[in-house]
Amino acid sequence: MPEIAEVETVRNTLKKNILHKKIVKVDIYYSKMIESNINDFKNNLINDEFIDIKRIGKWLIFELKDYYLLSHLRMEGKYFIKDVTQPLAKHEHIVITFSDNTDLRYHDTRKFGRMNLIKKDDINNVDALNKQGYEPNSKQLTKSYLYNKICKKNLAIKTLLLDQTIISGLGNIYADEVLFESGINPLKKGNEITLDECQKIIDASSSIIKKAIECGGTTIRSYTSSLGVIGHYQDYLKVHKRESEKCYKCGNLIKKIKVNGRSTYYCEICQKNTKKHGGK
Repeated sequence: MPEIAEVETVRNTLKKNILHKKIVKVDIYYSKMIESNINDFKNNLINDEFIDIKRIGKWLIFELKDYYLLSHLRMEGKYFIKDVTQPLAKHEHIVITFSDNTDLRYHDTRKFGRMNLIKKDDINNVDALNKQGYEPNSKQLTKSYLYNKICKKNLAIKTLLLDQTIISGLGNIYADEVLFESGINPLKKGNEITLDECQKIIDASSSIIKKAIECGGTTIRSYTSSLGVIGHYQDYLKVHKRESEKCYKCGNLIKKIKVNGRSTYYCEICQKNTKKHGGK
């Protein structure tokens, strides 16, 4: 699944290639991806242009003159830019054609991605955006904020880090890496996490995501960015996808478990499940 670093890479790549091009045609081959009225979606895009691309969490926000096009890649979504003469590939479900005879093509093997065209005046009324937590690099992501979000939760911290209303943009890969860097067992409950551990999570999230963005994200299985840009943060992964390999810190073998249905990788020695003592 594309996470915050991958979505940021997509945003930056697209900004270099599709801004200020006149949209002349929109083809939709899988209408369930569009949450707006289909005709309105097409008609309001045609003859307009993307003037900027923003991001909130894992949401891409394409800015037009009077509208925003919201796009969530979900599990397998990708954007590609192709010449209009190239045949439509399997799983290319949305095609936006520009006046220079290039296409912006949305490719999604599992068809989970979603798009919605909304008026600019309505952007503050979008629940999916309003519910997003603070991002890893936000100054508002403090240990007190995080502690108050999780201190009453009887859920595994791994599960809580995947909750976009708590920290926005973290996914399965980076949650594993953050917890390893923090020395926290992924099964430890939110109500067992201390203030000091909250700070460790924040520090690890900030540094890991910064590095991942610099690397263009992590390429595992199907993730590639627009124009085939391939991330290389996978070269820096310390636990994720390293089952039965030696821990870089202690030499113990990395273990794989399921946490709320999600594959989770950690070191039993470096991430012991300790209990909280003495309140906060």
